[in-house]
Amino acid sequence: MTKYRSVFLRLLGVAALMPASGLAQWVQTNGPYGGDVGCFAVSGANLFAGTAAGGVFLSTNGGTSWIAAGLTNTYVQTLVVSGTNLLASALNDRHGILPIFLSTDNGTSWTTVDLGTSPEYVLTFAVSGTNLFAGTETGRVFLSTNNGASWSQLDSSLTNTPVYTLAVSDTNLFAATDSGIYLSTNNGASWHAANAGLIGISVHALAVSDTNLFAATDSGIYHSTNNGASWNAANAGLTTENVRALAVSGANIFAATDSGISLSTNNGASWNAANAGLTTKDVYALAVNGASLFAGTSGDGAFLSTNGGASWTAANNGLTNTEIHALAVHPAPGTATDAYLFASASNRIFLSTNGGTTWTLVSAPFSSFSEMLAIEGNLFAGTSGGVFLSTNNGTGWTPINSGLTNSSVSALAVSGTNLFAGTDAGVFLSTDNGANWAAVDSGLTNSYVSSFAVSGMNLFAGTHGGGVFLSTNNGTSWTATTTAGLYDVQDLAISGTNLFAATSTGGVFRSTNDGTNWAAANAGMFMSGDVWNIVVSNTNLFAATPDGVFLSTNNGSTWTAVNSGLTKSSVSVLAVSGMSLFAGITGAGVWMRPLSEMITSVRQDPTGLPVSFKLQQNYPNPFNPSTTIRFALASPSRVKLTVYNLLGQVVATLVDEEIPAGAHEVPWNAVGSSGVYFYRLEAVGMDGKRCIETRKLLFLK
Repeated sequence: MTKYRSVFLRLLGVAALMPASGLAQWVQTNGPYGGDVGCFAVSGANLFAGTAAGGVFLSTNGGTSWIAAGLTNTYVQTLVVSGTNLLASALNDRHGILPIFLSTDNGTSWTTVDLGTSPEYVLTFAVSGTNLFAGTETGRVFLSTNNGASWSQLDSSLTNTPVYTLAVSDTNLFAATDSGIYLSTNNGASWHAANAGLIGISVHALAVSDTNLFAATDSGIYHSTNNGASWNAANAGLTTENVRALAVSGANIFAATDSGISLSTNNGASWNAANAGLTTKDVYALAVNGASLFAGTSGDGAFLSTNGGASWTAANNGLTNTEIHALAVHPAPGTATDAYLFASASNRIFLSTNGGTTWTLVSAPFSSFSEMLAIEGNLFAGTSGGVFLSTNNGTGWTPINSGLTNSSVSALAVSGTNLFAGTDAGVFLSTDNGANWAAVDSGLTNSYVSSFAVSGMNLFAGTHGGGVFLSTNNGTSWTATTTAGLYDVQDLAISGTNLFAATSTGGVFRSTNDGTNWAAANAGMFMSGDVWNIVVSNTNLFAATPDGVFLSTNNGSTWTAVNSGLTKSSVSVLAVSGMSLFAGITGAGVWMRPLSEMITSVRQDPTGLPVSFKLQQNYPNPFNPSTTIRFALASPSRVKLTVYNLLGQVVATLVDEEIPAGAHEVPWNAVGSSGVYFYRLEAVGMDGKRCIETRKLLFLK
C-alpha cells in the first residue's frame, strides 16, 4: 500500500513526503535538438554558443555535448571571451533592449554591466590585447580595459549607422558598418573611412588572415592587402552575395551564407561550396577552435567539421534551443495506445516513441507541419507546402495536393469519410484520403482558416480576423458564429457540449450551444489575451499561452497556472500522449509533465471536497502496461479497489483500507495476458452507507 499512499499524499499537497525521484513539475525531454545558433565564442577547451531564444550553451568536449549556460530567456546577439570573463549582448523574449551580460564562471552566473550611456544594443565585440571593444546599433564604439567590467565611449562621430563587426589586425582596429569600413590606428580615438574599391558599402562581416583583410558586403566579398587602403572583389565561385560571417582557419577562408558555406584556399581568388553533411544551408555563424570548425545554422543547430570543411556532422546533443511549431500523437502500429509523438521543430520532423526520452529525425520533406491526423494507419500532415501523406509512420512523406490551389495549410480535420484542409484561402475537401481536393467555401467571408473542430455533423472553422464559422453540410455552406472580441481565432477545442475558441487578443471564449452564443472564459488567466492552443484530457482543459500553461477543471469558468519547473514561459503548443502532457516551448524544445500531477477531473464544492462518490474511467484506456484509476469520496470511507478478469477472478487488490475524503488516484501496472478486465470500487462511509461502482478497462500489449 506504500505506493498508493505516496500518490495520495502528493494529491493533498504534501510534496515534501514524496521520494526525491518523483516528478513534481515540468521536466525537459531530451530534445529535439538543434535550433538557431547565431554566434560562438572560444576559450581554451570551452566553446560557447549563443542562440536565438535559448540563451547560452557551453560545450567542454568539442561540441560532442552541450549544457545550458544561462540567459535562458534571451536572444543572444554576440559573445566574446576577454581574459577569464564571458560577455554577451542579448535581447529578452519580449525583445526589450538589455545591457551587456557578464559571467566570470563560464555561464554559471551572470551580472549586468552598463555602458554608462542611454541604453545601447551591442552588435559586436573585439579583443585587442587588454582592450575590449563593443560596437552598437547606433554607430558608437565603447572601450573596456578591465575585461568588460566598465566601459567608456570612444569617438561618437564614427558613423550614424550600426557597427556590425569589429576586427583587429596588429594595431589596426576596423569597424564594419552600413556606411562602409572605418579604420582606427589609435584604439578608437579617431577613425577614417577605408572604402576605396568597395562596391557595396553595407559591410556585415570582417576577417583577418596575416596581412589579408576580408570584408563581406551587400555585393559579395572583398579583399585588401594594405589595411583597407584599397579593395578588390573576391567573389569568383560565390553563389550568393548574402554573406553573414567569415572565418579563417590556417590557409582556409570560410564564408557563411544563406546558401551554405563557401571555402577559399587562395585568399578569395576563388570559392567552392563546402556543404557536405549540412542539413540546412542557412548558416549564420562560424568559429575556429584548433583543428575544429563550427557552423551555427538557422534551425538545425551547430555543425562540426574536423577536415577543413570537406564534411560536416551535427553537433547538437543537449542543444535544446528548438522552436516547436506543432505536436501530434497517434497510436503505435497495431495498437490503440498513443505511443508515437511527433514534433515539428525548427523546420524538421522528429519522432519519439518513448515519451521524449529520445527523438529521431524522421523526415524533412516540408518546412513545418501545423497539424497531423492519423486515419486508418495513414498520417496526414498539413504544412506550409500543402498536405503530405505518410503510410510508414512518418519515415517517408508524399505530397497530395491535386486540386489544392493554396498550399499554406494551417489546419486539418476529419469528419466521417471527409478530410478537410484549412488554408489562408479557405477550406478544401477531400473524399478520397487526399488524392483530390475541392474548395468548399460558400458563405466563408473570412478565408484565412486557422483551426477546425468537429462535433457530430457540425464542422467549425476558426479564422484569423473573422471569428468562427459553422457548417452542417460538410463544408458546402458556412455561417458566421461570433461575438465581440472573438476575431483572431488560433485554435478550437470541444469538451462535451462545450466549444472553446483560443484567440490572439481576447483569450478563451466558450459556447454551450454550437456557437450561437459566446462568452469570455478567462478567469484566472494572465491577461495578455494571447492563447495559442487548447487541448482536452477527459473533461480537463489545458491552454498554451505566452505566460505558460493553464488548467481548467470546470469547462473554462476558472483557470490555474500549472508552470512549476518551466524555465521559459512561452508555450506554443500542447499535446496529450498516454498519461502525460507535452508542451512545445519557444526556444526550449519539448517538455513533459504527468497529467496526474495537475488534474483530478473531479467536480468539487466550495470547500474543495467532492460532492459525491465517483469512480472515473481509467486513463489511458486502452493501456500498456500502466494506467491510473481515479475516484472521489465525499466523506472518509473504508475503501476496497479490486481488479478482476473476465472469469471473475481477482487479479489485483489495489486499495483495502480507510482513507479520507477527497480526490484520489491509484496506478496499476498490469501483468499477464492482454484483454478486458474490470475494476470495482466499494466504499463504506462513516454513516454506514455503501457505494459500489464497476468499470471496464482494456489491456493491450
